[in-house]
Amino acid sequence: MQKILNIPYSVQWNDTHITILNQQALPHHTEFIDLHTPGDVFQAIVSLQVRGAPAIGITAAFGAALSAINAKEEELAAFKKKVEEDIQHLASSRPTAVNLFWALRRMGSVLAKAKTVNGAKTALVHEAISIFTEDEAVGRTIGEHALSLFNTGDSIMTICNAGSIATARYGTALAPFHLAREKEISLKVYACETRPVLQGARLTAWELMQSGVDVTLITDNMAAHTIHAKGVQAIIVGADRIAANGDTANKIGTLGLAILANHFGIPFYVAAPSSTFDLSLPDGTTIPIEERNPEEITHIQNIRVAPKDVAVFNPAFDVTSAELITAIITDKGIISPDYKENIAAAIR
Repeated sequence: MQKILNIPYSVQWNDTHITILNQQALPHHTEFIDLHTPGDVFQAIVSLQVRGAPAIGITAAFGAALSAINAKEEELAAFKKKVEEDIQHLASSRPTAVNLFWALRRMGSVLAKAKTVNGAKTALVHEAISIFTEDEAVGRTIGEHALSLFNTGDSIMTICNAGSIATARYGTALAPFHLAREKEISLKVYACETRPVLQGARLTAWELMQSGVDVTLITDNMAAHTIHAKGVQAIIVGADRIAANGDTANKIGTLGLAILANHFGIPFYVAAPSSTFDLSLPDGTTIPIEERNPEEITHIQNIRVAPKDVAVFNPAFDVTSAELITAIITDKGIISPDYKENIAAAIR
């Protein structure tokens, strides 16, 4: 498997601890942080030092593995109780990204089947590593499928960061751009800054520049003008949770881009691994939407830019209805409408 030029792994397992790329320090510093306990992992997820639905799931799985190898309980029942408590705590770190719960369910299933403490420790570490390696392969597969939808010279818009640093490797919505560089296919990317915490400006622009992709940064409210003025041919985004009917939760601002794509008559693609689908939800109306600290809006780099005590609404995600989505690009292939029928057939 080819390596993406100059982009470090965002999550690494080191036998006794996890090393993560601190995404809060980007783009000014490429800083790595060691996490030694499930509590460290919880805080890293909450604080957005690690972010992106697949990377959150991977890191949480490694957090469960840390819980196991650090556990002092020698009796199996007590050991399982301690690790399960840590798993439940990790599951409370973010409410919207379903990959978190998917990965932790896998870890919980391995824990439940364990017959000995030592066997459980070994099995949990192996399962977390499997989740990581599977995601790397999934990212490349998604990238290959997505790349088949684009032509040399296309201009494509994206929002947030659904790239290598949000996954094990390659990414989801950004994967085709990294693969295009490997294959010497020319694509131009317009990256929305992604207010309020600027994942597009800080992370996507940085990541694509590292890979040598032709990327131009715009503010979120320039999207409509840019599509019109620059002849954008398509929009591609990631996802944090996809309901059974194709309704998709993604970073706030995604819905607006979908509406713009519909207006301008260009395709709107969602790229996500099969682990992002939540078939227990019939539609997007029941997807929980995380609301974050008002200071993400009232302050920029700790400097207040809004009146004191102003009311703030700060949802981290919005939900795009399936009718606005041209296709969902997954590791299982490209899913087209009718989504209710075709998602059920593809995602088992």
